[in-house]
Amino acid sequence: MQTRSSVASQSYAPLYFLASLGAGGLSVTFFMFLMFWVPHPGRPVPIFEDIMAAFQTGGLPMQAAIVIAMVGIAGFVIINLKSLIWNLRAFAEFKKSDGYEKFSKSNAASTELAMPLALAMTVNGLFIVGLVFVPGLWTVIEYLFPAALIVFAGIAFIAFRMIARFIGNVVAAGNFDDATNGSFAQATPGFALAMSAVGMSAPAAMSTVPATVAISLVLSTIVGTIAALYAAIAIISGVISMLRHGAAREAIPTLMITVPLMTVLGIMTLRQNHGLHAAFDVHAASTENLMLTALFLAVQFAFLGLGLVVLKAQGYWKDFLFGEKTSVGSYALVCPFVALAVMGHFFVNKGLVGADVITKFGAAYWGVTALAIAMQLIAIAMVFRLNRQHFSVAPVNAVPAE
Repeated sequence: MQTRSSVASQSYAPLYFLASLGAGGLSVTFFMFLMFWVPHPGRPVPIFEDIMAAFQTGGLPMQAAIVIAMVGIAGFVIINLKSLIWNLRAFAEFKKSDGYEKFSKSNAASTELAMPLALAMTVNGLFIVGLVFVPGLWTVIEYLFPAALIVFAGIAFIAFRMIARFIGNVVAAGNFDDATNGSFAQATPGFALAMSAVGMSAPAAMSTVPATVAISLVLSTIVGTIAALYAAIAIISGVISMLRHGAAREAIPTLMITVPLMTVLGIMTLRQNHGLHAAFDVHAASTENLMLTALFLAVQFAFLGLGLVVLKAQGYWKDFLFGEKTSVGSYALVCPFVALAVMGHFFVNKGLVGADVITKFGAAYWGVTALAIAMQLIAIAMVFRLNRQHFSVAPVNAVPAE
């Protein structure tokens, strides 16, 4: 007798939350079109009314960009939510399975942090949906900021509890296996905290209430700093393990986890700087954002290069992305390209244009922006390819009961 099942259903692992994360991240890449191309005077972000005004008064290119952005945001948020719901159900079942106890006392237990990571990404994505599709949202936005801070604080609390459990059950108990730590997978908890931190920093950039801005600045700084410290320790540990034992093949994509981590922490820093400027009159030179985004890009390129070299050396692309083999870790390949797309837009608009290095919408502007869009297209192709590999339903031979 045959039943029908997917690879993900047959061999579930918490890293499948990265499928939700990647889709949510792609919704942000489409929001970049609106963020930097649609005029939004008097507001740090475009809202529904700004978008509709630009659509009515803009030319065909502007109208096309708006349609593409709105369809992309809606489509990938739907995929994000669908994947998140599936993962939450599968994760709940996984925790009841016989193998969970062994899993919870192994290195892999840290991958549970992909759950709060995906949750925080979804909240960020839903906020974008509100800005883009809900008329009049800005009239009540100040009431939403405290609620958002509470939600992100709750997600961060979940992450901290998971980290504490991992340290107690695995690290302190002596169950951590250095021989299988040849990757940056242990930086996942840091990434999860950083995603909450960037969400916490949003009110700092958008609120006009000093108390809200101050709370946002403090909370995001605390959580973001802990995220950076945790990730740095995990990365150093991974490098040491690789030097001793080589790279863990199926976890190689995590060698590029620093790329999305830098984008998240970079956006957090830009938001905080804007909040300090708008609410507390802290002024900086126009070139500061240029140097800041360039610095984050430099770190990203370094780790992107490391990851690509090892991926090629291990034949990972051929086996797991274009071949017949599947690995849940492949979803970690999506995040770096999403992150480069987003950081690319910030580098062009907040960095180069902000410092008057290039003219907005000029030839140089579109030349660099095209690179960001290329990264976005690669990420889109990966998401659909991986979803087809892991979630397509195929016949499975069922074992009859005896």
